[in-house]
Amino acid sequence: MKLSPIILAGGGGTRLWPLSREHYPKQFLSLFGDNTLLQNTLLRLDGLSTSVAVSDPVIICNEVHRFLVAGQTTEISRNISSFILEPIGRNTAPALTIAALQQVTNNDDAVMIMMPADHSVKDIASFQQAIAAGVEIALDNKLVTFGIKPNSPETGYGYIHVTDQIQTSHDHAIHRIGGFKEKPNKDVAEDYLKSGDYLWNSGVFMMKATVWLEKIKEFQPAISQACIDAFNKGDVDGMFYRLDETSFSNCPDDSIDYAVMEKLAQINDEQLAVIPIDVGWSDVGAWASVWEISDKDSNDNVIEGDVIAEDTNHCFIKSERGLVVTIGCRDMVIVDSDDAIMIADKSKTQDVKKIVDRLNKEKRSESLLHRKVYRPWGSYDSVDVGDNFQVKRLTVNPGKKLSLQLHHHRAEHWVVVKGTATITRGDEVYDMHENESSYIPVGMKHRLENATDELLEIIEVQSGNYLGEDDIVRFDDDFGRS
Repeated sequence: MKLSPIILAGGGGTRLWPLSREHYPKQFLSLFGDNTLLQNTLLRLDGLSTSVAVSDPVIICNEVHRFLVAGQTTEISRNISSFILEPIGRNTAPALTIAALQQVTNNDDAVMIMMPADHSVKDIASFQQAIAAGVEIALDNKLVTFGIKPNSPETGYGYIHVTDQIQTSHDHAIHRIGGFKEKPNKDVAEDYLKSGDYLWNSGVFMMKATVWLEKIKEFQPAISQACIDAFNKGDVDGMFYRLDETSFSNCPDDSIDYAVMEKLAQINDEQLAVIPIDVGWSDVGAWASVWEISDKDSNDNVIEGDVIAEDTNHCFIKSERGLVVTIGCRDMVIVDSDDAIMIADKSKTQDVKKIVDRLNKEKRSESLLHRKVYRPWGSYDSVDVGDNFQVKRLTVNPGKKLSLQLHHHRAEHWVVVKGTATITRGDEVYDMHENESSYIPVGMKHRLENATDELLEIIEVQSGNYLGEDDIVRFDDDFGRS
């Protein structure tokens, strides 16, 4: 029997705005080095096969993010068993149920380890040892979770009450679970820390696929049936498995903790087990967390980008587009993204979600997209916009091409600034080189392609009375968007 990693990559990461957006959430950000949080989650599995047999991972993500996920796995040359697309977010319990259904459909009652794609772990060797211990007891039909040994009275995490030790496996103590606790206030969190009987809830779970399906059916039959319907009525779309939208949208929204684990704890079910670990874990849930686990300078600052800090201490300062200068700042978070600046007291960074809620209420695009938007063929950067015009910088990756398309409301003027473009313009097909341009009238079929092995960069000037992204009629598309 193999261990099947299930990577949940559907989170929103609203507390890391302005870098994290709905269409580009925190799991796709490079916060600690060159790799993204998703990539680090996958790389965390390297070497694990020396302890247990490991299958290629399954990634569950939102349909909107499918090409981002596929692209980031390709960048680090990782084989993925399956990409399962959720039409809408329904929390972790339905996601794990879908993954379990896929496992048993493949005639494999695998031990699953469910890991969020947006966490950070520093001591990977110790984490892998804990996973090996978890596999051993999961094979005994137990539902296993991993609890983090707390080093502070943290109010941003849920807690697990630890009781009797059951056994030892791979030098890790295995305990029963006395209960799951909500995020506490400061006084309660300090009591938890002093008692030594409570762990932070890491959100990492492990169990056999059949065991999870049995428990979700017992405690949440509506989730069970909705997931069965969504999975059975789903469709294969190239490398992706697309769940049935209607069935999955009708599924109740619930977490693994609430749906099953807490209910098992309430009846003192001996199938529950927790493994305490101390692996340098963080859920990277707010900018204060990013500051906490990042390398700091002699003034206890984390500084990234073009920053001059004078008489500044204990701050997180990041600039993506220009010079940021601070004087006399203490315990602050300053993030300058491509289209927004956030300045916050470090102790208040959990409240960033309130700003995102306001942006959504006011229907502002800054909650959804960056100025730079990623597409399966590359990306575009909205350089300037005004009445009846918009300027974009398009970057087309080697060997990629945009869809064959037309627009009803806008014309486009393309100028090549780097590389060679292959242009389809009506019945014409021709190459366009640096400093050459082409005009696409309203209503004309056209396509932009990079047939070379070098990056292609285009300046696109759009003009017309409507410039929305929904003014695209696709006739042929390599990415199934026709």
